[in-house]
Amino acid sequence: MATTDSMNNWLDSVKWDSDGLVPAIAQDARSGRILMMAWMNREALQRSAELNQAVYWSRSRNRLWHKGETSGHVQHLSEIRLDCDADVIVLQVEQVGGIACHTGRESCFYRVLKDGEWQVVDAVLKDPKDIYQ
Repeated sequence: MATTDSMNNWLDSVKWDSDGLVPAIAQDARSGRILMMAWMNREALQRSAELNQAVYWSRSRNRLWHKGETSGHVQHLSEIRLDCDADVIVLQVEQVGGIACHTGRESCFYRVLKDGEWQVVDAVLKDPKDIYQ
């Protein structure tokens, strides 16, 4: 039987930054749209793999953050990928509720540079006041 340590050797392949973090990009598994970017520490990545749901490290709260813990907009994982340099994670997700951004939009990447200005191109799907009560 494998020990917990030997089962987690895959985590040793990740190149964690000096704060013990790695950037994680959440991508819609069906459409391919980039939904958000957040940070993961070793425990967040391990728990994500165990739960089959996205768990991140909140730098502002200095704690683990299970995506959707307050909004209900969890991210079910279909795949976890590591890039060629082993320093970026991509999560293929099914975004529950279709909202990944705390602004109530599908994606955190809702602004496009046009004519030298950032223009909002995606509508708010649900008012954040109705999400975070």
